[in-house]
Amino acid sequence: MRIALISGGSGLVGKAILHQLFKSEEYDYVLSIGRRKLAIKQQKLVQIEGDIAKIESWDWEAKIAEQSLSGEYFPLIDELNKKTAEIHAFSALGTTIKQAGSKEKFFAIDHDLVIDFAKWAKTLGTSKFLYVSSSGADAKSSIFYSQTKGKTEEDLKTIGFSYIGLFRPSLLMGNRNEFRFGEQVAQVVMKPLIWLKLFKNIRPIYDYQVAKALVKTALTQKSNSVEIISSGEMQDLSK
Repeated sequence: MRIALISGGSGLVGKAILHQLFKSEEYDYVLSIGRRKLAIKQQKLVQIEGDIAKIESWDWEAKIAEQSLSGEYFPLIDELNKKTAEIHAFSALGTTIKQAGSKEKFFAIDHDLVIDFAKWAKTLGTSKFLYVSSSGADAKSSIFYSQTKGKTEEDLKTIGFSYIGLFRPSLLMGNRNEFRFGEQVAQVVMKPLIWLKLFKNIRPIYDYQVAKALVKTALTQKSNSVEIISSGEMQDLSK
């Protein structure tokens, strides 16, 4: 049995990842982890809701079992308990400093919750962890956003996964639920680079391209334990 765990499934890239996971015949179950359930019904999808900051104390088995009215999820619970399933975790959790309200709250979401999810995923027996970071991620950066992403990448490396994929997309294109003025302006300015096929690592990338790259990478045998995937490489992987 192969299982996908995903955090951040309500966001731009998270939704695209879910779509790719549902399409793939390689995954038997997709477990969405979040504060609230998504307005999605899909045969593979099992949703576990709660405060991710307290995820270590979750009774995940009870949360799944209460949704298994006819016992359809008992094989899933059994595989998770026995640690016999192959598990891949995908993190697309993230926000902006403006949305979070402060640098401290931003760090609590973009770093702490990602690490909390990763540590929990590891206790379930997750072998591969794929993280949607950002171009420019650098723990030593003077830009707080890039510094946070970089620290998150560094801390993920210490958890002990067999494989960690650190995906660094450039400006993301897609239909967001919320309006971001700065991104809208940047998209107008940068979009011609897509049409002209210039500066692959700098030009905008679509949400579905990032999602395809993550899922394709997860399903590929890897020799490296840690891999950084640039925006240009994601575009190539998504073809």
